Amino acid sequence: MTLHNLKPTIYILVISCLCFSCEDFVEVDAPNNKIVREVVFQNDATAQSAMKGIYNQLFQSAFSNGQRNSVTVLSGLSGGIVKNIYDSNIERLQFEQHDIQPDNSGNLNIWSSAYNIIYMSNSLLEGLESSNELTPELKTQLQGEAYFIRAFCYFYLANLYSDVPLVLSTDYNQNQLATRTPIGAVYQQIIEDLILAEEQLSADYPDSDRTRVNSFTASALLARVFLFIEDWENAALYSGKVIQSSLYHLPEDLNEVFLANSQEAIWQISPIGGGGFTSHTNEGNMFIIDPVFSFLAGLELAPSFPELFDEVDKRYINWIGYNDNLDAFYAYKYKIRNSTEFPIEEYSMVMRLAEQYLIRSEAQAQLGNLSEAITDLDRIRTRAGLSPLAQNNPNLNQEGILNHIYLERQRELFTEWGHRWLDLKRTNKATEYFSSQNPFWETTDIWYPIPSEERMRNPNLSQNEGY
Repeated sequence: MTLHNLKPTIYILVISCLCFSCEDFVEVDAPNNKIVREVVFQNDATAQSAMKGIYNQLFQSAFSNGQRNSVTVLSGLSGGIVKNIYDSNIERLQFEQHDIQPDNSGNLNIWSSAYNIIYMSNSLLEGLESSNELTPELKTQLQGEAYFIRAFCYFYLANLYSDVPLVLSTDYNQNQLATRTPIGAVYQQIIEDLILAEEQLSADYPDSDRTRVNSFTASALLARVFLFIEDWENAALYSGKVIQSSLYHLPEDLNEVFLANSQEAIWQISPIGGGGFTSHTNEGNMFIIDPVFSFLAGLELAPSFPELFDEVDKRYINWIGYNDNLDAFYAYKYKIRNSTEFPIEEYSMVMRLAEQYLIRSEAQAQLGNLSEAITDLDRIRTRAGLSPLAQNNPNLNQEGILNHIYLERQRELFTEWGHRWLDLKRTNKATEYFSSQNPFWETTDIWYPIPSEERMRNPNLSQNEGY
């Protein structure tokens, strides 16, 4: 891992050039980084360090780090997959109860840290564009990586908040009073960025590790984006690109899925980005309930969730743990709660092959290609130890197949980047699902509020309906 060997002076230089306070997005002072940027982009080594600095920041930023204010945790609460063990954390409870207040600090942390990464990506793109000192191949590669990361951040902002400011530069004069861009235009920019990324990225991973993106990572996110906007043909096309690649395989042993550089991993985030002495993932630390110090746990799986699994389901056997002291189930995809051992055994999973099979299955079902949809779905079912639908129920109609797909997405992708919450919203099932459980549920609860602190800084930011 070259990330572990970054010189502190270079890392500080990069962050001083690219990063600003996570508390500030709209109102930032005029940057004074021209000299610094010229130094950063004067040779290949420092430019690569700048890119790696962004990847390191992904492990630290609230929205992407898998910790208490991440999309994985907070949208996991919103999606009903996990729940708070105690009611003492009011702000986290608001996500579970769909009663998020605009001044909720967790909500602000998602918003501001995602825009922080976007700002860093924009700064990198501007620095690359103005540099004449870099190897052309490296310049193209780094541009592709920056386009991907910007698109990735905007995907989550759009799906959590709907219309959001589309900030494509570091120009503080434009950014400080930016208005919200309609979600359709945001999606268009996401697609444009990802197509550029796919074109500019190599099929190989730059450092062999799967912690930097390649062209298939861009294809995988394009597949997801097209699924969300119901462009079924392109969803099937781009997921097929990933599935057909010889780089990716579904390990039969489910305990291998979340290991560092797993053959299923399309993109992972390394704990090395924390810059400290620990080597565990934040997800492992958040979700695993220690058998001795169980009173320190804050989250458990919703009691009804394990009931979705058959007892023979390998995901139930391998990915769900149980704590006797709390009488609580917990996510056990990651096996390490605390570690200072190197080399690192587990990386945080961001995107993996199983999702691509589920995307293509859903797209094929929507296109009426039902046998193809069942074939892809059965890859996930049989890996989990379940009987194939092609054998037991080959004559399922479209609705029946789609219901099986949604169930498998729920069982396969739990506690990974809020998939369940986003699935309920995009399929228009959130109100049907939550209104029966929460008498205070309102249809406007599908969107998180625009943080009040950001609206105080920028009077041009309107609020989502219902807040």
